[in-house]
Amino acid sequence: MPGAAAAAGDLILLVGKDRKTFIRRLEPGEKLQTHRGEILFDDLIGVLYGSEVRTHLGRSFYLLSPTTNDLILDLRRESQIMFSKDLGYAIMKMGIRPGSVVVEAGTGSGALTLTLATIVGPDGRVFSYDRRADMQRLARQNLRKVGLDARVTFKQRDISQGFDEADVEALFLDVLSPWEYLAQARAALRGGGVLGCIVPTMNQVQELVRALYDGPWFLVEVEEVLLRGYKVVPERIRPEDRMVAHTGYLLFARAVTHLPAGEAEEEDETARAADSAAAPEAPDSVSDDV
Repeated sequence: MPGAAAAAGDLILLVGKDRKTFIRRLEPGEKLQTHRGEILFDDLIGVLYGSEVRTHLGRSFYLLSPTTNDLILDLRRESQIMFSKDLGYAIMKMGIRPGSVVVEAGTGSGALTLTLATIVGPDGRVFSYDRRADMQRLARQNLRKVGLDARVTFKQRDISQGFDEADVEALFLDVLSPWEYLAQARAALRGGGVLGCIVPTMNQVQELVRALYDGPWFLVEVEEVLLRGYKVVPERIRPEDRMVAHTGYLLFARAVTHLPAGEAEEEDETARAADSAAAPEAPDSVSDDV
């Protein structure tokens, strides 16, 4: 059954048998040069996606359309970025969908920015804050490369001054000390809106959780996403030798008008009761025979 064909201007993914990937804009007259030979882009226009194509040396590549994950891995970056295991989960937890209006702080190299821009679609909007001009220049370049820059408004500012937006559905903080900006985040979020954060250390988690319980936030959650890949050789499928065990802790909370009195204490008491019920009972006495 025939599928879509590559057209001039498409963003394409070329993958060799060794899984080496190349993401390029399919511009007439251009070409891909690799150690396995070159591919003329004029020869790819009109070719069905999924087709095998060959370099002038006869080496095989497959013509594919890049996924968001492919684009994230291909980003030019000068700082640590969020990867798909955290990005996808955060998008789901925060309820981001086509047409959403979202704020992020800590643009960095633009991995989250790119993902948000993809999800909100042409009718949504992403507002991205960072105080570093060099980071935002890089993020703009990355978004422009994949054709998503029109969906993002970049703002160079220290977020201690607050956000311009109000009544937004979701706001994500990827900054060193997110607990310092909770008041600004709450002012930007609508009632019931979702706050998301990522921090790399448990010290930061503790600081942030304390601050969330001191403010108008509810349903505070702390989670970590672990991902293990497998070697896909049919005769010996097994886990990869290495695993990215930790990238960051994800925290989420809902913006409310006020925190019900004693909410933190009630939740702590419930947790203690659950832990107590799950723990094995200690023996009344220890036999001398043991």
